[in-house]
Amino acid sequence: MTEPRVLVVEVDAATRPGILGFLRRRGYQCVAVASAGAALEALVDSSFSFTLVDLNGNGTDPGELIRHLKARGRNSGPILVIADRLVHSLDAAELAVEAVLSKPVNLGELQHAIDTVVRAPSEALGPEQTGGRLLREIDLWRSPKMLDAHLILREAARVDVTVLVTGETGTGKELIARAIHHFSSRRAGPFVKVNCAAMPRELLESELFGYERGAFTGAHKLKIGKFEAAHRGTIFLDEIGDLHPALQAKLLHVLQDGEFSRIGAKATLSVDVRVLAATNQDLERAVAEGRFREDLYYRLNVVNVFVPPLRERAAEIPILANYFVERYAKLYRRDGFAIAPTVMERLTRHPFPGNVRELENLVKRMIVLDDPFLTRVPLPDAVAGGERLSSSSPPPPEPSLKEIGRRASRAAEREAITRMLERTSWNRVRAARALRISYRALLYKIKEAGLEAERSSARSAL
Repeated sequence: MTEPRVLVVEVDAATRPGILGFLRRRGYQCVAVASAGAALEALVDSSFSFTLVDLNGNGTDPGELIRHLKARGRNSGPILVIADRLVHSLDAAELAVEAVLSKPVNLGELQHAIDTVVRAPSEALGPEQTGGRLLREIDLWRSPKMLDAHLILREAARVDVTVLVTGETGTGKELIARAIHHFSSRRAGPFVKVNCAAMPRELLESELFGYERGAFTGAHKLKIGKFEAAHRGTIFLDEIGDLHPALQAKLLHVLQDGEFSRIGAKATLSVDVRVLAATNQDLERAVAEGRFREDLYYRLNVVNVFVPPLRERAAEIPILANYFVERYAKLYRRDGFAIAPTVMERLTRHPFPGNVRELENLVKRMIVLDDPFLTRVPLPDAVAGGERLSSSSPPPPEPSLKEIGRRASRAAEREAITRMLERTSWNRVRAARALRISYRALLYKIKEAGLEAERSSARSAL
C-alpha cells in the first residue's frame, strides 16, 4: 500500500529533522519545501494527507501564505500551522486552517492534532459523520426555537444559493455559515471569512478583490483577494450591513456575473464562489433609509436563517456551558473542573446580552480563575419580569447623545410624514413624491411608526 504523503512547508532548519523523523516513523512520506512558491508547485500534480506550515515570523504574512495555499492548491488536505509568539494570537478559525501549534513544537500535541483533523485512508465517513467540533456545537442547539434554523441550513446547503444569516451579535451566525459550507457540495473547497466592519473601505476593497503590483503606493507585489482565494468554495461576508455603498455596487456585480477585477488590473477574473452573509442589523430598514442597496439585499436574501438570541433558548445554556467546560478545562489544564449546580441555575436565568459568545467567555474566565462557584467572576443579576432581582442594582444608564439625536430625528420624521399624509388625504404615491423618497420606503416608515394602526384606531372610534 502506498504511504500517505505530507507536505511540510518552511519548517526552520533547527526543528526540521525532528519533525520529519517523527512523521516518517509514523508511516508518512514527507515532501519538504522551503517556500510558498515551491509548495504551490508541489500541489499541482500531487495530493497530500495534510500540509504542515511553519509561520516562522520572518516577514511572511500568515493570512497571505495560507490563502495562497488554499487558492492555488486543491490537494493540500487539512492545513496544520506552527506559529511562534508573533503570530500565535491568530487562531485556527481566523486563519481558516484546521489546527495551530505553538513553538517550540510539542510532538505529543502534533500527534494529537493529526489524530483530530486527519482522516485515515481506511475511514469512509460521509458528510454527516465529519466536521468534529463544528457538528458537535451545532448539535448542542436543541431548543424548539433552533429547529427552524437547523432545517433551513440543511436545505440551503443542498442548493448553491446565497444565504443571509441574521441575529444579534454572538448568537452563532458564523457557526451556521460554516455548517452550510460543511454540508454543501463545496465542502472540499475553502471557507473564507471577511469581516466587513473591521477595516475602512479602501483596505476592505483590496482585501476582497486583491490588487496588482504597482496599483498604488506600497503595492510592491500582487495580492490575491478573498474572492479569488474562495474559488470553488464559500466566502462568508460577516457584518454585511456595514459594507460601504461603493463596495455594495461592486459586490452586486460579482453576485450577478461572477466577475471582478483586481485593483489596478485591466483583465477581468471569473470566480466560482458561493456567498454567505451575516448581519445583526435590520437590513430592510437600512434599505428604506437608503443605507443599503435594495437590489443587493434581494440578491443576498435568497434564503434567510434567523438565529434567535440565547435568552429565548435558555434550555440550551446548561448544555452549552458543560460543553465549554469540557473543551476548555483540558486546554487550560483544569481537569475535573465542574460548574456548581446553584451557579448553573444562575446562568440559566441570566439574559446574556452577548449571547453564546458571552457564555463561552464567562466559562473560560471561570476555568482560568478556578471559580466553579462564581465568586471571583462578576455576573450581573438576571432580569425577571422586567425587574432586576437585586434591589441594589444601579438604575439603567442614560441614553447617549447619539441615541438622543436618533430619537429626535425619528420623531421629526414621523411628524413630517403624518403632516404630508394628511395633506394628500393619505394618497401614499403623492406623499412619497412630495417627501422625495421611494414609495416602498414610505410604506416601511408608515409601518415602523405605527401610523397605519393609529389611523385604523381613530376610524373605529368614530
